[in-house]
Amino acid sequence: MKWTGFMRALIILALIIGNIGCDQVSKSLVREKVEYHENIELIDDYFILTKVENTGALLSLGDSLSPGAKKLVLLVLPALMLLSLMVFVLVKNELDKQVIIGLSFIVGGGIGNIFDRFLYGSVTDFLHIDLGLLRTGIFNLADVSVMMGTAIILFHGFFAKSISDQ
Repeated sequence: MKWTGFMRALIILALIIGNIGCDQVSKSLVREKVEYHENIELIDDYFILTKVENTGALLSLGDSLSPGAKKLVLLVLPALMLLSLMVFVLVKNELDKQVIIGLSFIVGGGIGNIFDRFLYGSVTDFLHIDLGLLRTGIFNLADVSVMMGTAIILFHGFFAKSISDQ
């Protein structure tokens, strides 16, 4: 069954708002309850909560840009891109459900981080995974939304192609 009309738009907006909400609630809790650079072991040394403010993008890229360039590159351009992506997912009726879900996760996560940049001038990051060879930087739930959305789209693309080739 294909999602159509009002119900489709409602599902898309609910997914976007749900991702923003989870992200913002988690960041708010961390801002209130965790000290900067405090390490809280959630699962031994493997999953750690530590609060940092990231004034750049992924892995602090763009952190050293001038304030004007930083506003353009890390706030205005991403906001325009996310708005375009949201309009795309809302108006493109032939998208598969998995693609709609993936794009909605990406938009919701992106808006969560844009919201932080706009309000605070930085993004609150607080999760870190260390499995020895697999070690992440510090990230937040908006980043998880973007990665999950990307994974859903890639997974769907890989398997949709595999099925159509048979």
